[in-house]
Amino acid sequence: MTQNKDFTRNEDLSGTYDVVVVGGGAAGLSAALVLGRSRLRALVVDAGEPRNAPSDHMQGYLTRDGMSPAEFLALGREEVARYGVELVHDRAVDVSRDEDFAVRLAGGRTVRARRLIVTTGLRDELPDVPGVAERYGRDVLHCPFCHGWEVRDERFGVLATSPLSVHQALMVSSWSADVTLFLHTVAERELSDDDLRRLAAAGVEVVPGEVAALRVEDDRLTGVRLADGTAHERTVVFVAPKAVPQTGLMERLGAELRETPFGAYPVVDPTGRTSVPGVWTAGNAMGFAEQVVHAASGGYRAAAAVVGDLIMSSLDAAVAQ
Repeated sequence: MTQNKDFTRNEDLSGTYDVVVVGGGAAGLSAALVLGRSRLRALVVDAGEPRNAPSDHMQGYLTRDGMSPAEFLALGREEVARYGVELVHDRAVDVSRDEDFAVRLAGGRTVRARRLIVTTGLRDELPDVPGVAERYGRDVLHCPFCHGWEVRDERFGVLATSPLSVHQALMVSSWSADVTLFLHTVAERELSDDDLRRLAAAGVEVVPGEVAALRVEDDRLTGVRLADGTAHERTVVFVAPKAVPQTGLMERLGAELRETPFGAYPVVDPTGRTSVPGVWTAGNAMGFAEQVVHAASGGYRAAAAVVGDLIMSSLDAAVAQ
């Protein structure tokens, strides 16, 4: 496995950590910062696959608006390392529990921890339309709050993959008056009367028929081509990826999950505590709509709860003796 130069590797990875954080995105690094400042021995295990990697910039994070995701994470690693937090570029492939948690890494090592914070995020499955994956994060987008300002007033297309795409088309109409909803795999009869009235009120054109491909010229999106051969000029296309939560570790531990329209996520309390004693989660591992700023906040909140839990657990053990 190739090691990212921004990671520090502990070649021993021996003994038991107070906390192992699985996932080194905004949530995981924010949690690690709190843990390090709380004088706990902490390890971050990161496979280096952040959800926002296709984007050149992130938006809406106060004081970090416009920063590249890669730069944000690099600075975060530097900050947590200053407090003695260890970081390893590896993947957690299994977990079990006896007195402590045992986390097995793809590289062959097993690390142990008194508590776990799982911030493994989710994976986006894009519609299987030629051009979508290649342009994703550039002029094929999914979130108007992340990218709407940068593409404001351009010619928007929305590629429908379910009736929920109507909501996306209505939302993006706030950033452009020129929006076309391509029904693609959605039949017109699946749209409710309220959907049609709202689309009309927003000035959104509805085009039935399957989308065959996106048109790209000189490395720029120029339009959408339907299966019947007709073409529509568009410079931006919004899609709704299928969210695939990365909950494998929590499922192995028996965490309770809740079904949502965007996948199954662990049941948590306000601090991110799961139904498994000693396991917390944050970021997109606990919900589809967590932006970077939310993930960082959730990681902080989870770590603070873990610190308090460890302190009280130690005090209770001392009292019992």
